[in-house]
Amino acid sequence: MTTSFFRVALILGLLSAIGPFAIDMYLPALPTIGADLNADHGVVQLSLLFFFIPFAISQLLYGPLSDMWGRKPPLYFGIGLFALASIGCALATDIETLIAFRFLQGIGGAAGMVIPRAIVRDMHTGVKAARLMSLLMLVFSVSPILAPLTGSAVIEFYGWRGVFWAVMIAAFIGLILLSTQLEETRLKEHRAGSGFGTALAAYRLLMKDRNFLTLTFIGGLGISSFLVYLANSPFVLIEHYGLTPTQYSIAFSVNAVSFFTVSQMTGYLGERFGLVRVMRIAVCGYALTMLAMLVVMGLGMNQLPVLASFLFVGYGFLGLVIPTTSVLALEEHGAIAGTASALMGTLHFVTAAVAMVIASLFFDGTALPMVAGIAICAAAAFIVTQARMGRRRLAVEAAAE
Repeated sequence: MTTSFFRVALILGLLSAIGPFAIDMYLPALPTIGADLNADHGVVQLSLLFFFIPFAISQLLYGPLSDMWGRKPPLYFGIGLFALASIGCALATDIETLIAFRFLQGIGGAAGMVIPRAIVRDMHTGVKAARLMSLLMLVFSVSPILAPLTGSAVIEFYGWRGVFWAVMIAAFIGLILLSTQLEETRLKEHRAGSGFGTALAAYRLLMKDRNFLTLTFIGGLGISSFLVYLANSPFVLIEHYGLTPTQYSIAFSVNAVSFFTVSQMTGYLGERFGLVRVMRIAVCGYALTMLAMLVVMGLGMNQLPVLASFLFVGYGFLGLVIPTTSVLALEEHGAIAGTASALMGTLHFVTAAVAMVIASLFFDGTALPMVAGIAICAAAAFIVTQARMGRRRLAVEAAAE
C-alpha cells in the first residue's frame, strides 16, 4: 500500500469519527449533566436520542448532494455546522437548550459519516475497498478508546462543558485536513445528470434491492447492539457497578480495542475466504457470544468481569461484520455511491434509535435489560443473515469472491 492509501484512510477516519467523538467523549459526563441541569436519567438520554435522529435522517440528504455537487462541499457544510452547534452546547444553561443544539450537531455530524464511505467506493471495490474500509475503521475506532478517556480528563478539569469545546476544536481540525489534504473523488463528468429526481429514482432502486437491504440491516443490527450498550453503559457501569468516570472510560475503551484489532483482519480474511463467507461466520460468532452472555448473566452470574469478557469477544466478531457488510452493500452501486451510503447510514441509525428507545423503556439500573437488548439485536442479525441467504446466495458473492 502506498503512503497515499494510508493518508486517505487517516483523513476519512478522522472525518467519520468527529460525530461519534461527540458521543463517546460525552458519555462519562451524562450523570454530571443530569445533576448540573437538574434533569433525570431519561431526559439526559434524550440528548443522545436527539443527536441520533437527525444524524440518521440527514444522511439521506448528504448522500445525493455529494453525488450532485461532489464529496467535499457537503462535508464543509456539515462539519462547519457541527462546530457551531458544539459552541451552543457548551453555552447551554438548561437541558432543553442542550438537546436543541445536540439536534443541530447531529445534522452536521451526519456528513462525516455518510460521505467517507462513498469516497471509499469512488476509489476502490472488492477486497481493496474492504482493506481501506477497515483502515478507516481503525482510525474511527480510536474514538471509543481515546474519547471517553479524554472526556474524563476534560470533565475533571473543565467540567462537562469542556467536552463540547474540545469537539469544536476537533471539527475545525477536520475542516483544515479536508481543505488541504483530500482531493475531490466525485469528478464533474460523474456528476452529470445527477439531481434530486435521479436521487429519488436511486432510492427507489435501492429499496427494491434485497441484497442491499439485507446487508444494510445486518450491519445496522450490529451497530444497534453497540449503541444500546453506549446509551446505557454510563449508568450501568458507573452507578450500578460503582466505577469512577475514568474507570468507566477504560472499560468502555477495551471493547473498541477488540473491535478495531479484529477489523484489521478483514482484508486478509476476505482475500483468502471471500467477503461473504467471512461476514456469515462473523455474524454467527457475534450472535452466539451475545446470546451466551444473556443466558449466563440471566442465571445470576452478573459480575462486571463476566459482562466485560463477553462484550470483548462479541464486539471482536462485530469488527468483521461492519466493514464486510458495508463494502458488499455498496459493491454494485458505484454510480450512486453517495446515495447508497446515505440510505445505508440512515437505516443503520434508525434501527439503532428504535433499539435504544425500546431498551430504555426496560432500563432499571441493572445490567440485565442492557444485555438483553444487545443479545436481541445480535440474534436478529443472525436470523436476517440465515433467512435471506438460505433462500438464495447474495448476488454480490460471485463478484466478491
